[in-house]
Amino acid sequence: MDTSFRYTTQFILDKSYYSECFDESVPSNPSKKVYAKAIIFIVIGTALLLTGANNYASWFIIGLGFLEGLSIKFKRPWWLLRQMWSKAAGNEVDLTIDELGITTKSLYVDTKVLWDEMDQIKETEQGFLITKARSQSYISKRYLDQPACEFIRNIQGSQQN
Repeated sequence: MDTSFRYTTQFILDKSYYSECFDESVPSNPSKKVYAKAIIFIVIGTALLLTGANNYASWFIIGLGFLEGLSIKFKRPWWLLRQMWSKAAGNEVDLTIDELGITTKSLYVDTKVLWDEMDQIKETEQGFLITKARSQSYISKRYLDQPACEFIRNIQGSQQN
């Protein structure tokens, strides 16, 4: 990058941030197909139970089916709970965006993602979803000013060319 740009802000990793992060980064799938694995476990477990092969194994497979179904049904609350239990929750994060990349620093995290390392920058309704190798990061627009959003959009446009 030949332009000089630097934006710094701070925010708290709270429940509203994590909720927005989940909603913007995890695709919702309202179809019933996502429950196919759970249904298969329950059907196989029931079939084994009816044949009398092994009652303990049958009930275990049925239980796995129900757990799988619950994990799909309560995916968002479970993810939010895990984030709120983490050491990072409630801490202040320093976010810096400059011509080299995006830096986040907090008590427990110190990362820098360079623009060249990013595979994709996708703008969502409420923020930017950044993909690097096999990981995703999310930056909320509520902590960015208009010039910072425009800078990221320009980076996004130059990556697509």
